[in-house]
Amino acid sequence: MKMKIGILGAESTGKSTLAEQLASHFSGTCVPEYARWYVENHPLPYGFADVEAIARKQIEQLKADYDTDYVFFDTELIITKVWFADKYGVVPQWLDQAIHECRLDFCLLCMPDLPFQTDPVRENPDRREYLTSLYEYELNSYNIPYSLLSGKGEVRLNNAIRLLE
Repeated sequence: MKMKIGILGAESTGKSTLAEQLASHFSGTCVPEYARWYVENHPLPYGFADVEAIARKQIEQLKADYDTDYVFFDTELIITKVWFADKYGVVPQWLDQAIHECRLDFCLLCMPDLPFQTDPVRENPDRREYLTSLYEYELNSYNIPYSLLSGKGEVRLNNAIRLLE
């Protein structure tokens, strides 16, 4: 049975590392965070149209056919929806339908219990708890099964593995 699993969480909550580790553990596929690549490779500041381009690429990634039973998405459309709402105060009408059409089988919501690591594309070091609550609200509103994930290092990874098994 194929499983599409979203790794959600605020900035610097270990999503990328976790997605790679889980893909390795489950002999699955890790789909890297497209938003990070996009922002790092396009002139700043980014705008609404850039976030739309990111969302459309995420839709393409979510709809793609993968050769493994487990596919781990390092961020996905719910994070992008919150990004639109929080930064611009508006969400494109087509995004809601896309979230329904690209439904994930399960999500891990990474808690902001890891130290914040500053880098040039991270914007919200003091808003991680708030953003986490928005992600959780959206997961509940779309009725997507999820678990909260906490712990540091191997504990976090082992907690994730246990939740997925």
